[in-house]
Amino acid sequence: MPRASRNFLIAAVVLFACAAGLPRVLPISDTLDGMLYGMGAGCLFGAAFRWFAPDACDASTPTLRRRYFREFLPPMSAYVVLVFLSLWLLKRVDAPALRALVALLPLPPIAFALRAIMRFIRDADELQRRIELEAVAFSSAFVSFAYLTGGFLQAARVIDVRAADAMLWVFPLTCLAYGVVKAVVSRRYG
Repeated sequence: MPRASRNFLIAAVVLFACAAGLPRVLPISDTLDGMLYGMGAGCLFGAAFRWFAPDACDASTPTLRRRYFREFLPPMSAYVVLVFLSLWLLKRVDAPALRALVALLPLPPIAFALRAIMRFIRDADELQRRIELEAVAFSSAFVSFAYLTGGFLQAARVIDVRAADAMLWVFPLTCLAYGVVKAVVSRRYG
């Protein structure tokens, strides 16, 4: 089993165990429990993806890849921690200005992660940039179309999704769609 697959699989098992076990030990919200299950499912998807397509999506140099992971993984780890901290603090803070600051706490790490993504794309060769551009374009179009479809169904009162829930899923869904589309697009150039 490739190392990346094994790491994703370990993370998935830990996240699923936390999602199943934490509610028995600590009073956690359904939102937090759902996030743990969602992240576990994402890691499981990542493990399967790395197992079946280990190098299908990346024609970049090992040096560029190492720099990307060095710049991307710490902010994403901080993001996960700050989301949990933010959810915990929001239950204990009443002042509107302070609630706004606490709610936005997870955003700075995402800005650093986006910076790492942009630097990776900027410094990649022409083929890799083309693959990245097509993956970003198609995934953005897919998520925008899905969000618009949901908006029309919401307006027609066919579905009822809280706006906050829908908005929170736009970025993770875009990342997931990007990964899938990138695998498909890169096969065309491989």
